[in-house]
Amino acid sequence: MTDAAEPTRTNFIRQIVEADLAAGTHDRVVTRFPPEPNGYLHIGHAKSIALNFGLAESLGGQCNLRFDDTNPHKENVEFVEAIKTDVRWLGFEWGGQARFASDYFERLYGFAVELIEQGLAYVCELDAEQMREYRGTLTEPGRPSPWRDRTVAENLELFARMRAGEFPDGSRTLRARIDMAAPNINLRDPVLYRIKHGVIHHQTGDAWCLYPTYDFTHPLSDAIEGVTHSLCTLEFEDHRPLYDWCVEHVSVPSRPRQIEFSRLNLEYTVTSKRKLTELVAEGHVDGWDDPRMPTIAGLRRRGYTPAALREFCERIGVTKSENRVEMAMLESAIRDDLDAHAPRRMAVLRPLKVVLTNYPEDEVLNISAANHPKDESMGSREIPFGRELYIDRADFAEVPPKGFKRLVPGGEVRLRNAYVIRCDEVVKDAAGEVVELRASIDPATLGCKPEGRKVKGVIHWVAAAHAVAAEVRLYDRLFRVAMPGAEGQDYRDDINPDSLEVLVDCMLEPSLGGAQPGERFQFEREGYFVVDPDSTAQRPVFNRTVGLRDSWGKGNG
Repeated sequence: MTDAAEPTRTNFIRQIVEADLAAGTHDRVVTRFPPEPNGYLHIGHAKSIALNFGLAESLGGQCNLRFDDTNPHKENVEFVEAIKTDVRWLGFEWGGQARFASDYFERLYGFAVELIEQGLAYVCELDAEQMREYRGTLTEPGRPSPWRDRTVAENLELFARMRAGEFPDGSRTLRARIDMAAPNINLRDPVLYRIKHGVIHHQTGDAWCLYPTYDFTHPLSDAIEGVTHSLCTLEFEDHRPLYDWCVEHVSVPSRPRQIEFSRLNLEYTVTSKRKLTELVAEGHVDGWDDPRMPTIAGLRRRGYTPAALREFCERIGVTKSENRVEMAMLESAIRDDLDAHAPRRMAVLRPLKVVLTNYPEDEVLNISAANHPKDESMGSREIPFGRELYIDRADFAEVPPKGFKRLVPGGEVRLRNAYVIRCDEVVKDAAGEVVELRASIDPATLGCKPEGRKVKGVIHWVAAAHAVAAEVRLYDRLFRVAMPGAEGQDYRDDINPDSLEVLVDCMLEPSLGGAQPGERFQFEREGYFVVDPDSTAQRPVFNRTVGLRDSWGKGNG
C-alpha cells in the first residue's frame, strides 16, 4: 500500500514496538483493529486503522481485523461488510481471514469457567441499578454482593444454567471477584457475562443467549490471536488493569501489551456512534454515507481520497495528549492531494447566457486546454467555443462593488483559454432580472494580450450548444460551530442549516459528460468535485469535496 520511498515518521508507540523487537521480546509484531459492527467507521477510526495497519505493515508484521460482535442487538452484516470495504479502500489488508470475537465464544466460556474454578468469578443476582449502588464512588469503596461468596460448585452450576437459557435477561450476571475497595472502579467486581435472549446473532445465530462483555472479550481475544501490542485510545487507560488481570488469570497462549493513545477529536463533527446513528435515524442526513457525515463512507462519497486521509492521520500524529484538531487540517490534506492529481475542467454552476454578437452563428472553434497547469503528463483536451456561452452569474455585476474585476456593462474580461470579450448590452425580463448579456469578442486576443490596454479579470465559461446539464451538490460542514453540543446542550441544535445546497441547472464542459462515479476534478475557480453514485448518463451529479481555499476563517464558523 505505502510508497517504499516515503520517509518513516515516528511516534512514541512505534518507538515502544521497535524497542520490544530489538530486545527480543517479540520476533514479529502483531496488532489488531477491533471495531464493533454497530455502525459505519468514522474519521476517528481512520486514525486507528492507519496506526494499527500501518505500524504492522512497516515493521513486517501483521494486523488482524477482528469484529467485536458481543452486543448483537445493535450489530448486523451490513456494518461488517461496510467496515471491510472501508479498511480496504484506505489501502490496507488484514492478516488471514477477518476474525470475529464470536469465533472464540466457546473458548471464552471455558476461560470464564477457569475463573470460577479458581474462585475468581461468581454468579451475581443484583440488577443493574443495585450493582451501581453497591459499586461505591470515587471516594467511597463498594460493598460486596450478597452472592460474592457462593461456592465454586454453585457458581459452576448456575453459570451452566445461564448458558442453557434458564434465567431471564438481567436476572443473573457473571462477575469477576477482584476488589470492591479498589481505587480503580473498573476492578470492583466487573461484569464478565450477561444474558441476552431473543437475539439472532449475525455469526452464531441462536446458539447463545449468554454474551461476554467487551472488557472480558477484548484482552482474551488479543491473547488468543497472539497480538503483541494492543493499541487503544485513552478512554481505555483505566481499563488496562482489568485487561491485564484477565490475561494473567486464565490459560491464554500469549500476553499482549496494551498501549493507549489520544483519540481524534475533530472540529465541526461528532464521532459518537450513538449520535451518528441518531443523525441517520432521525433524517438529519441521507444515510451513513451522506457526504456531510464524518464516516469513511461519507468522506469517500464527498470525494476524499485514501491518500489524503492517510496523510491527514500522519500530520496530526500519535500522542498521549487529548486535543481538538481543526477541520482546516483535514481540508488542507485533501486540497493538497487533489491539487496535484485532479484534472481541471470548466463548470458554470449558476448560468447566465452570453451571446457574442460578432461571432459567426454556425462556427465552432475547438480550443486546446491543459488538463493540469503543473503536470504536462496529464495532457490536454479540446473545448468547443461558439456564439452562445454560459458564464457564472457571480462573474457579472451591473453595479459592481469596489475592486470587482469581472464583467460589467461596457467592461472587458478574458474568457479562460479564449478571447477577451466586452459586455455591450444587458437583457432583462419583465421583473427586471438579468437574463442575458450581449457581448463582442476581440478577435485578436485568442491566446494573446490585447493591444494598448490591460484586462485584469479572467472568468470561466461553457459553450451553450455543447454544455452538459448537471446537478451539483454543494456540501459544507454539517455543524455550524466547532464543538457541537458544548456545555451540555443538544448537539442537534448546532446543525448547519446551510450544509447542503443543490443546484439543478448547472452547465459543464462536454468532457465531463462521460465522467464515472468516483472520478474527481477541479472545477476551475470553484473547487474540487467528485462524481456521485447517483449520476446517470443522462444526468450527471457532482458533489463538492472542498473549496479552493478555506472560507470558514472569514466569519462562517
